[in-house]
Amino acid sequence: MPSRIFALIALLCLSPVLRAQSDAPARHELYGGYTYLSNTFNGVPGSRQSLNGWDASLAFPSWHRLRLKLDTYGYRGTNLGAPQHALFIEAGGQYVWRYRRESIFGEALFGDAGLNKNWGPNQAIGVAASFAMFFGGGLDTTLSKHFAYRVDGGYQYTNFALGANLYPPNPYRLPGLPNNFGRISTGLVWRF
Repeated sequence: MPSRIFALIALLCLSPVLRAQSDAPARHELYGGYTYLSNTFNGVPGSRQSLNGWDASLAFPSWHRLRLKLDTYGYRGTNLGAPQHALFIEAGGQYVWRYRRESIFGEALFGDAGLNKNWGPNQAIGVAASFAMFFGGGLDTTLSKHFAYRVDGGYQYTNFALGANLYPPNPYRLPGLPNNFGRISTGLVWRF
């Protein structure tokens, strides 16, 4: 009888420890959602218009709260009679703080941005590739063991320029052509 009571007490004391070990943080995160950019790439003063698009990312296992993140996102829209079809591919670091069911994170991403060649005002030819960087952060709220809802935002930088009708095109900048953008994204995270 005393051995059964001891076994019952040991089981009750060890069950929280075993439960805590089974709730280990997920190793990978796959994200997909909607993104909003504050301005078009040819949005000179007086003709600013926002762009809507999609966002997808993959974050790898963390090391001391720091993880590698690959992010890709695209935008579609028109401004000043020109289509705006942008695609960004970036990679960088993400630092995560967990507090109860929420995760707060900051990130810095660097990469390449591509744009259709006739993105300038009135479909003027423009440089179709640019260095891009993103600095921001956000909040994940856990919905279940494998899913979370994410809201994030930050500062987006690109350096697109228009091209003269020469071959190869000679880039030039219009006064007021934007380099600095605000970006907001929201969507679902799958942790596996």
